Amino acid sequence: MNNYYIGLMSGTSADGVDAVLCRIDEGGIEVTGALCLPLPNTLRAALARIMSRSEAVLLKDMGELDRELGEAFANAASELMQSNKLTPAEVRAIGSHGQTVFHSPDGDRPFTWQAGDPNIIAARTGVLTVADFRRKDIALGGQGAPLVPAFHAAMFSKQGASRAILNIGGIANLTLLDRNGDVTGFDTGPGNCLMDIWCHRHLGQDFDHQGEWAAGGVIDQDLLDSMLGHPFIKRTPPKSTGRELFNEAWLEGRLQSLPHRVSARDVQATLLEFTANSIQIAMQQHLPQAELLAVCGGGAHNRALLQRLDALLPNSQVCSTGELGLDPDWVEGAAFAWLAFRTLSGATGNLPSVTGASRSTVLGGIYHP
Repeated sequence: MNNYYIGLMSGTSADGVDAVLCRIDEGGIEVTGALCLPLPNTLRAALARIMSRSEAVLLKDMGELDRELGEAFANAASELMQSNKLTPAEVRAIGSHGQTVFHSPDGDRPFTWQAGDPNIIAARTGVLTVADFRRKDIALGGQGAPLVPAFHAAMFSKQGASRAILNIGGIANLTLLDRNGDVTGFDTGPGNCLMDIWCHRHLGQDFDHQGEWAAGGVIDQDLLDSMLGHPFIKRTPPKSTGRELFNEAWLEGRLQSLPHRVSARDVQATLLEFTANSIQIAMQQHLPQAELLAVCGGGAHNRALLQRLDALLPNSQVCSTGELGLDPDWVEGAAFAWLAFRTLSGATGNLPSVTGASRSTVLGGIYHP
């Protein structure tokens, strides 16, 4: 049986679809190709409106967005197959995370919603598609997130070593791999999302290249203390979050509560420090003895942020997951290829020690082409 799998991922930044081609079997996983397909500007604008929670959303608009995202995910998978000279018959499955548009695991009726119709992906690509990975975990009382720690454990664990894997996407999530084999993980708080919002607002750029704008600012301690006072930061895991908590309106509220004005550049510097400090707090509380902190996601390219983490965590070597054999840009995409492999193998995909679910379970729904 063929052993190629494609993982599709679009994170909190919602700027594009990562497509990662993997060869997976019981012996391990090898990334053999990858690409990022930017989302059309009109689709990004529609997503931004929905995710900002600034206005009501019509069901018709949501349904059309779900389909359009499905088309975008299918296009990314098709382009990846073409660039690697693979036919649909040669790919065992696609694992699609989808685009999270709402994540509410702690409400009276917990739910999470990932858009990007997997029926469209399966029909357009001709490849069996596994999707909707998070809702089964929530049905079992879990957070539905993060799901990548199980993959991190499979890829990056080292016997006798104490390691942490940090994904800095829009939201940052941390996986703790203790030397005794225990695995835990949780969201630490904002990764890039607030910095990206602020950078776009004031510079018209999608992100702060290598953190250069932030690096030239001065940290405002009052603003930093106000943000670090958010109860999520020191909340005991399991925990997960998203733009529902950390968004532009929340940041504006923190700024308006200050007795003084903070310059735009100083706000950016403080947002970077907020991300770094929230990660430091998580590390100190849960794995202070970690010998290594390996970073993946877009934040792995933010030089200023990595320098702050290095300074704040002197007992841990801060590096990229590339130094452990997997490009930091492709870790999450590879994780969902691996989760599709687990689903089709009848193997569990969640870790109750991470999500808080009542038991481990096979994740996702299967959509035939």
